[in-house]
Amino acid sequence: MDNSCEKVPIHLKVTLTIREAAEYSNIGINKIDQLLRQPNCPFVLYVGAKRLVKRKEFEEYLNKMLTI
Repeated sequence: MDNSCEKVPIHLKVTLTIREAAEYSNIGINKIDQLLRQPNCPFVLYVGAKRLVKRKEFEEYLNKMLTI
């Protein structure tokens, strides 16, 4: 059985793209991009020039915030 076509559900991924994080959180892509550019952002992961969102840290950040 070939599992290469099966997608990992977003809630099981360790990191998310900006688009996935937007879909997951219902926050706009531009806002997430803005948050990732902040110095010492607790949920950004750089893979070369690519920025990914650490899902668990992103969730923790959102749980602590009242407004963003």
